[in-house]
Amino acid sequence: MTRAWDEFAAAVFDRISPQLLLFLLLVAAGVAGALWYWYPAWVPRRMPRWRVRRPRWRLPRFRRRKRKRTKKTRTGAEETAAPVFEPSVVLPDGTLLADRLAAEGRYAEAIRQRLRDLVGDLAVAGIVAPLPGTTAAEVAATAAAQRPAMAVPLGGATDLFSEIWYGDRPARRDHDDNMRALTGEVRTRMRGGTP
Repeated sequence: MTRAWDEFAAAVFDRISPQLLLFLLLVAAGVAGALWYWYPAWVPRRMPRWRVRRPRWRLPRFRRRKRKRTKKTRTGAEETAAPVFEPSVVLPDGTLLADRLAAEGRYAEAIRQRLRDLVGDLAVAGIVAPLPGTTAAEVAATAAAQRPAMAVPLGGATDLFSEIWYGDRPARRDHDDNMRALTGEVRTRMRGGTP
């Protein structure tokens, strides 16, 4: 093995000087190090990227944990903060924010605002109590369980909202008119108290 290695090294050094070989090895190492350092930038987007997790060595930090203070009632039970909803957003000139957005041609935002106003009305009426992070479909399912008569128009309003906002469908005036009719029907059935 050593004889073969010696013959290989002698053949290489006969063609390339040792100084030039050392220089080429240093350049190759520098290029390999640079490619490794900037690895994700030079990989084409079509090829899969592999993420290498590098361990982070840090000394532990000692922090004081803040305790959450909760208000206690007279019985000693913890109070849970209920979300606060307003029925509908009315501008100072007396118009609804959703109508103003629709008049400006911002139909997608008007549809979203109409659904927000409807959820606020349902929360004020005590039909639903949505928490932050509750989806429109979850609100519709909860309201339909409370008042089945509202299931069809509320489901239609939720589907229309999802198509516009999550389906990237361009909103038009007829979508806004349809949302206005659906939310109006939900409010009518909510005030009528039909189960």
